[in-house]
Amino acid sequence: MKNLLFVIGFLSVSIYAQDTIKVDLENPNATIYTHLYFLQPDSYQPEKSAVTIQGYTGEEAIKKAIRLKQILDGKGLFIDFNKVPTNPNYNDTIGYAKSYKYILFPNKMPLISVEKINENWYYSTETIQNIAALYNEVFPWYVQKIQKIIPEAGYKKVFGLESWQLIAVVILVLMAFLVFYLVKKIAFFILQKLQYRITGSKNEEVREVLKNLAHPISLLIMIGFINQVFPSLQFGLEINTVAFLGLDISETIFWIYVFLKLVRVVMRIYAEFTKRTHGKLDDQIVPILNKFLTGIVIFLGILKLLTLFGIDATTVIAGASIGGLAVALASQDTVKNLIGTFMIFLDKPFHIGDWIEADTVIGTVEEVGFRSTRIRAADTSIFQIPNSKLAEIVINNKGLRLYRRYKTNLGLRYDTPPALIEAFVKGIKEIVIAHPETRSESYNVEFTGFGDSALLIMINVYFKSLEWGTEQSSKHRLHIAIVKLAKALGVEFAFPSSTVMIEQFPDKNSVDLKYNTDQDQIAVAIKNTIDDFKKNKPS
Repeated sequence: MKNLLFVIGFLSVSIYAQDTIKVDLENPNATIYTHLYFLQPDSYQPEKSAVTIQGYTGEEAIKKAIRLKQILDGKGLFIDFNKVPTNPNYNDTIGYAKSYKYILFPNKMPLISVEKINENWYYSTETIQNIAALYNEVFPWYVQKIQKIIPEAGYKKVFGLESWQLIAVVILVLMAFLVFYLVKKIAFFILQKLQYRITGSKNEEVREVLKNLAHPISLLIMIGFINQVFPSLQFGLEINTVAFLGLDISETIFWIYVFLKLVRVVMRIYAEFTKRTHGKLDDQIVPILNKFLTGIVIFLGILKLLTLFGIDATTVIAGASIGGLAVALASQDTVKNLIGTFMIFLDKPFHIGDWIEADTVIGTVEEVGFRSTRIRAADTSIFQIPNSKLAEIVINNKGLRLYRRYKTNLGLRYDTPPALIEAFVKGIKEIVIAHPETRSESYNVEFTGFGDSALLIMINVYFKSLEWGTEQSSKHRLHIAIVKLAKALGVEFAFPSSTVMIEQFPDKNSVDLKYNTDQDQIAVAIKNTIDDFKKNKPS
């Protein structure tokens, strides 16, 4: 008995509430609520809903009000009245001019809006003028054609849906898969042609990436096809809202996937170009750019996903900006290093593999990262130098030298005859000229001075190879040839010493060396040494 009284009371209150709800055009919220409320099945009074259509009366106004609701329902656009303004003087214009207008869905349906005319709010003139076009866009011409040929049995309900709707869903799924298959083939063919036109080659790695890129592109077109056709099935607002939310989420995820693959393709193509350049620093920037662009794609994708769930993108960006500023202030060194990284890639003071001197660090550049640069010293130890510091200090890039200079001094004994000094200098010059790794047009071999215990012969040559190992091999061959020349001429190298000379010591011979200064023998010795040098090529 109590339950029966409760039901009767609830029904009476509901009927009373329906009777007390009147047409209200005082603000945007009231106008939109009036339009939709009086078109609901349990409160269906289309003549009251048509009041929101200004400039039309009777059947014409009712038809436009009904079609406007069908457009919103067909696209699954659910109106959250908590977000619709209740201010009678609502103004959304940024600037000095006032425009009393509210757009219901700025991103999805910018043509549907309400505006204030005199003291009341109505659907805008722009909206009313575009109702027919929007309706034909949501429900194409073929919908009415199909509905005319549907037999009466097609309207029978199965699981709460009409039979023709279930059949149409199956047909739509089959057509979507057909579109997906065809578009995938066409997209892959076009991408291959573009790749060959840009790079001029058919790289297998790039080909595989393009094949993977064609997959999400075809999925996007398939979703676009479903998005276009699905309103024609005329499901209710609840089903359409869920369905279009799922489609929007899928579309966003596929777009993220497309851009991630696109970044990968662009980086592959860019890597192809960097391989053709002389410097290796361009090769190093490829993974850094890849990570940077991937981060941007993921951030924008997440931002788009948040907007689908009703989160304001401006608020998210503002929060990210404030958070980014706070992080930047808390990690100034990291920001400085990041700026230093960009400066290194812009100025290119060195390349990967260059031998550099940076302050007290000497070694080969192995890697330039986001925060620091890795340099391997001659003893194979690793130095990690922050890029902010590396961008400020003086760098001596020995890797950019045209040639490797080598300078040394040879010391001959003070008792060496002038003729042999001249012959020794001449022989070294011919060795330098005959050496395949030295610049024969730029060298110096001269008797330059008197040391504490030796006559000084200066050798200044330039090796062609910039590789450290090759330079050492070239030095070795030069040194061996000079030692052989000295042996052939009978020239002795001096070493730090003190000589005590005692004159007229009984029964003792002089300590002076016996030098052979015969010019013919000197010429033969030089010739034999040079011939031997030319024959003994390094393996």
